[in-house]
Amino acid sequence: MRIAGLILAGGRSTRMGGTDKTLLVLGGRPMIARVLDRLQRQASPMAINTNGDPSAFAHFGVDVIADTIAGHQGPLAGILAGMEWAANRSTGTHLLSVAGDTPFFPGDLAARLAHGGSADRIAAAASNGRVHPTFALWPVSLRRTLAEFLESGNTRRVMTFMEQAGMDVVEFQSEEPGIAPLDPFFNINTPEDLAEAERLLAGAR
Repeated sequence: MRIAGLILAGGRSTRMGGTDKTLLVLGGRPMIARVLDRLQRQASPMAINTNGDPSAFAHFGVDVIADTIAGHQGPLAGILAGMEWAANRSTGTHLLSVAGDTPFFPGDLAARLAHGGSADRIAAAASNGRVHPTFALWPVSLRRTLAEFLESGNTRRVMTFMEQAGMDVVEFQSEEPGIAPLDPFFNINTPEDLAEAERLLAGAR
């Protein structure tokens, strides 16, 4: 299994006033830089999926890719773009997707998803009984099936596609050193969430 990594940063960040929240500063660094640090130990090569200005991400030293289908069709469109990127580079049998606004995701995410699922099925992360569909290990071989699903126009729900294509769920708990127990998939949607993430980092330091 060869795992390429994809950071999903294509959201509109409406609760942050439309600002690209993945570029907001957290603990003195852009949030997405912290996500990249975690991802680079688990997947190679890496790419960032965004539908904004690609030059804003150019200095992070990884590929920046936009959706390959029009209409802002949500995370699945980004995952399809990631699958096609990985296939074109011939570098990965699987794609590990993570959200760019979730800086504390597990450092063993890829290993545990690979161990907990079947190579030909999607393996999705869960915590506290809730599935986090943007944190998943996707067989790149599903790209045509995903493209057909999106072109059908029926739904853009990530879980709907996962259930139809076949998925395994892997449960995670917080094991973040130095940080009080928290959901490892705590994501930053609002200014209050960003302040809470700063408090968590300060506690760890």
